[in-house]
Amino acid sequence: MGFRPEELFIILFIVLLLFGAKRLPEISRSIGQSIQSFRKGMNELDTPKEKEKTSLEVTQSKSEEDQ
Repeated sequence: MGFRPEELFIILFIVLLLFGAKRLPEISRSIGQSIQSFRKGMNELDTPKEKEKTSLEVTQSKSEEDQ
């Protein structure tokens, strides 16, 4: 289910009326930063697993060297 261009234009016009032209750049910047932060958080969920594997490998290789 997507929006047609006419619907998007109407939504944009209503948002412009509600918040004004001065606030729109601030709002869009805030939304962009939120999306960026969300993506960064999602990527960090995947990387700790990889870091755990490498830290376990380092710990195991150090224990092997000690023996």
